[in-house]
Amino acid sequence: MKTISENKSYGGVQGVYSHTSQACSCDMTFAVYMPPQAEKGPVPCLWYLSGLTCTHENAMTKAGLQAHAAEFGLAIVFPDTSPRGDDVANDDAYDLGQGAGFYVNAGETPWSPHFQMEKYVASELRDLVTEQFGISVHHGITGHSMGGHGALTLAMKYPGHFQSLSAFAPIANPTRSDWGRKQLSAYLGSDESLWAAHDATLLLKDRGWNGDVLIDQGGEDQFFDLLKPDALVNALVETKTAHQYRLQAGYDHSYYFVSTFARDHVAWHAERLTS
Repeated sequence: MKTISENKSYGGVQGVYSHTSQACSCDMTFAVYMPPQAEKGPVPCLWYLSGLTCTHENAMTKAGLQAHAAEFGLAIVFPDTSPRGDDVANDDAYDLGQGAGFYVNAGETPWSPHFQMEKYVASELRDLVTEQFGISVHHGITGHSMGGHGALTLAMKYPGHFQSLSAFAPIANPTRSDWGRKQLSAYLGSDESLWAAHDATLLLKDRGWNGDVLIDQGGEDQFFDLLKPDALVNALVETKTAHQYRLQAGYDHSYYFVSTFARDHVAWHAERLTS
């Protein structure tokens, strides 16, 4: 692991790091915020997964999470959204390829050699940050848009990894959305039975979530029809999963929306990870 930068922030340290990923077969960059409480011992960890076109940097600089993490004593990990590099496959569209890994393990060419983001986030990077930073065994996960999709699906697929869960405007039913069908067919192939394991609405019905979940959705989100939050809400009710679904009037899909409700999400995770 190489240190790219470290800056004092709210009494803690916001760092950016790189390492050679075996899962993605390329160098990967990620960020970690360590709160001041980490000086006294291991702290719980919140994973923040970003959306389409983002890197590790977008939420790190725009979501305002450091102040809340320092208040509640949580570390925050900001992974990248895909593998990157000259040798990594890409597409001219913003919603496929680099910046659009969708947190799946690709099985189709030309994506499969590098696009192993599920394995990277859930296993390799998790092991690395646990080893290198003062992080406890208590982990929560959240994310925005494509990252909200990743947070929901990874939490349900790896229930022992995460003890708390939330999402900001997640892509909730990708097998029925243009934000999903295009990417899942490219990365996983035309067999739609393989897609269900990456659809939060379908996963909830199949595997469930042994906990509660907080979801914020902007009422004026310009991508509302692509996100399909109604499908997820119906599944939450159908499966009797404890949840808070908050439709925030007037808010769109931007980081102004995320930063407005960021403290609520950090507090939600802190309550569950420190109790």
